[in-house]
Amino acid sequence: MTSLVIRSAQDAIAAVPYLLGFHPSRSLVVIGFEGRSGGTCAVRLDLPAPGPAGRVAAVLAGNGFARSLLLGYGPAGEVAEAARPMRAALAAAGVPAAEAIRVADGRWWSLTCHDVCCPPEGTPYDIYASTVAAEAAFGGHVALADRAELVASVRPPDGPARAATRRAAEGAERRYLARPPSSPEDDVAFVLALLARARTGSRPTDEEVAWLGLLLTDLRVRDETWIRLDEDAPAADIAFWRDIVRRVDPARVPAPASLLAFAAYSAGDGGLANVALRRALDADPAYSMAVILREVVNAGISPAKLRMRKPDPPRADHQKAG
Repeated sequence: MTSLVIRSAQDAIAAVPYLLGFHPSRSLVVIGFEGRSGGTCAVRLDLPAPGPAGRVAAVLAGNGFARSLLLGYGPAGEVAEAARPMRAALAAAGVPAAEAIRVADGRWWSLTCHDVCCPPEGTPYDIYASTVAAEAAFGGHVALADRAELVASVRPPDGPARAATRRAAEGAERRYLARPPSSPEDDVAFVLALLARARTGSRPTDEEVAWLGLLLTDLRVRDETWIRLDEDAPAADIAFWRDIVRRVDPARVPAPASLLAFAAYSAGDGGLANVALRRALDADPAYSMAVILREVVNAGISPAKLRMRKPDPPRADHQKAG
């Protein structure tokens, strides 16, 4: 969810890539607005089979949205076939679609208006002429070319960079197994120092990334890191954790990927949150933080309801997996 203000069809078209994190294709996008929080929420479904319309409508209604917008990206027949049941479900749930449009080739067509004001050849648009695009960019939102590019943004590197990551992971493992007992406070201090440096533009070394991955296997260290994510201005944290997810040992990816997902969701970037959670759950389908966040994202729960509180002190039986 985010606070972008949408006043027209062109605003909606301009907002969608920033709400999703990428420019959609073969998609049905539903935007909820006029909610209790004053923000917006975007849900994207693949075409031609958009999935259960009732579930999407229930998510928007459950989060207090009063109205919606529907945007279809793809061939006219596919969009129209998917839009009909979605509009009906939204109306039945009390979140009626104020407008439904199809977007293709730099033009948009209304699916609800057939007057002369909506020409059959469509209405041209320019995303970057809208103030919404400027507001989104200023707020740190990024719109990648497509979903494949978004997925690639959290994928491990290839070639020499991947070999360097592997060497760093092996060295960190040996060091971790040989080190004397340490307190969680010392490990947390290391993580926070890395975060502080990253927020000033300093990228961690391969060795630091590998060590971080090992430290985050301790749930106390992970949770102490989690509550210190900047939910009000998460852009720097998102950049940091995206970099860590790409460079950390794949066996250690669930914790940093879950932290990236939380930071992204706090910023209203559901697309990045989803691909980060996919990486976490591919590595460990039972990883508790990722499982919980997946339920939160699927339910469309507002990030404002996820504000973190300081966790209780660790118990003697605190585990190192989760």
